[in-house]
Amino acid sequence: MQRRSKRSRAAGLARTLLLAGIALLMLAAAAAGALAWAAWRWVDAPLALAAPAVAYTVAPGASPRAVARGWTEAGVRTDPRWLFAWFRLSGDAGSIRAGHYEIAAGTTPRRLLQIMVLGLEALERVRLPEGATLREWRAVLAAAPHLKRDGAGLDDRALMAALGAAGIAAEGRFFPDTYAYPRGASDLAVLRQALDAMQRQLRAAWDERAEGLPLASPDEALILASIVEKETGRDEDRALVAGVFVNRLRLGMRLQTDPSVIYGLGESFDGNLRKRDLLADGPYNTYTRAGLPPTPIAMPSLASLRAAVRPAETRAMYFVARGDGSSVFSETLDAHNRAVDRYQRGLR
Repeated sequence: MQRRSKRSRAAGLARTLLLAGIALLMLAAAAAGALAWAAWRWVDAPLALAAPAVAYTVAPGASPRAVARGWTEAGVRTDPRWLFAWFRLSGDAGSIRAGHYEIAAGTTPRRLLQIMVLGLEALERVRLPEGATLREWRAVLAAAPHLKRDGAGLDDRALMAALGAAGIAAEGRFFPDTYAYPRGASDLAVLRQALDAMQRQLRAAWDERAEGLPLASPDEALILASIVEKETGRDEDRALVAGVFVNRLRLGMRLQTDPSVIYGLGESFDGNLRKRDLLADGPYNTYTRAGLPPTPIAMPSLASLRAAVRPAETRAMYFVARGDGSSVFSETLDAHNRAVDRYQRGLR
């Protein structure tokens, strides 16, 4: 009886220990499951940020641990060990790319890693305005943040050669727009974007040109568009201005456009166009020479490109600025002179 009792107690103890072990395993499994669930939720939960946007530059060769620490030092409010663990467990830690990144509110750890793996760098932007010359654009690019000045020391001819457009005049060949670039990009890369954009826009505009234009090529359309750009600041007047110049080209009249003369004066122009400037012959003096100038005189907008190839059908031969950005158009010289007296000389 005693042996049976001892065996019974031993069996009971074994069952108790077994049940306790099972309970501990279940608790451990539950804890692990809870931890896994918490980690999974953390990966897809928005990160707390110290500012509306946080930026960090991943240096070439930076370790995943250093990247995790760098983000938290930049303003991501989380434990860097969690970020590092996520980078490792994802399997993409070795695919993080160097670059300058920026995240905003709502970014999750999963998205943060994706941004770096895909190399979705934060972009700087530079606006290259319509109606400006290449010289003016160069000044804009020189002031653009985090942009390498590879083209700064090149003259216009060397610049076009560097862009793969050797032998083409640089002026007017770049499309005005806002361009995005990663930090450390070359100014040549931005200009190449603008050059390609202008080629596309000019080709599309030329394909839609009106019949019978006195323009022999897309290049001539570009030159005319640049003059239209400089002659008016109002979209509604562009086609009419182009129509006046087209009428003059058809008749062989001189264009007599001040912006072309001013362009020819270059840096010597002091803001005051004088009579002697209009009389001094030169390739860009449309008062002394018939036809279009040899190159564009500025970077024309899309609106001016379209006006040049589809000008208004008008009998106007002259126009004068009112002083508010708009123009008065006249069919005869007498009517034009009266408009000049009123709007330029202040006579009634």
